[in-house]
Amino acid sequence: MEQEKNDVSTSFISGRNAVHEALRSGRPADTLFVAEGGAEGSLRALIAKAKAQGIVVKDVKKQKLEQLCGNSHHQGVVLAAAAHTYADLEDLFVAAQAKGEPPFFVICDEIEDPHNLGAVVRTAEGAGAHGVIVPRRRSAPLSETVDKTAAGALEYLPVARVANLAAAIEQLKARGVWIYGADMAGTPFEQWNPAGPVALVIGAEGKGLGRLIKERCDGLVSLPMRGHVRSLNASVAAGILLYEIARHRCVVQTHTKG
Repeated sequence: MEQEKNDVSTSFISGRNAVHEALRSGRPADTLFVAEGGAEGSLRALIAKAKAQGIVVKDVKKQKLEQLCGNSHHQGVVLAAAAHTYADLEDLFVAAQAKGEPPFFVICDEIEDPHNLGAVVRTAEGAGAHGVIVPRRRSAPLSETVDKTAAGALEYLPVARVANLAAAIEQLKARGVWIYGADMAGTPFEQWNPAGPVALVIGAEGKGLGRLIKERCDGLVSLPMRGHVRSLNASVAAGILLYEIARHRCVVQTHTKG
């Protein structure tokens, strides 16, 4: 099955937490840009870490930082680093194997809002997932906005991009992974038991799961909506369900050790 790797020469990472995680992970970087007169507190530690890694540190005007990061909230620091590349699907299985755990993936079905994708990546990494899968078309790319919203999670969680999401799902199923889609018509999540190898599919903002993707799921799971609003933001729904998966996996691991 066709998969892709995407390599752009340079990415500008802004914000102290995102820069800290990039430096901590050892991501290749060229230059740390710091606002003039701002080398104090947590920025001082970032500067020291950058210099220890042989990264050039430059004092620049705040206007320069705004130009580099598209006027986002830079907190006085921007790192010019190697851009993130997409992983292979196999890399996600390797990540699970390295931890000695059954695969735990997130599939994003045409999530085009970079803030939502970044939030999903951040939560997936926190919940212990081994990777995220996105389609080549109609998906937010691994942009600086995704990177910043993920708050450093992209340094640790591989993202695989595939040409055909439905075909990728079939490949996962052939390797024993159970596929569950988030959908209002699904089983209430309180009655759900997502133990074992699992992938959670989160649909696009506004329209949810595509028909072909929904048909390929082994099951659908829903969240109760007890108020007047009938749906949740994609990243919020993903967060609730991802931690429900994490809870079941913790229970299984505890019983296994017992």
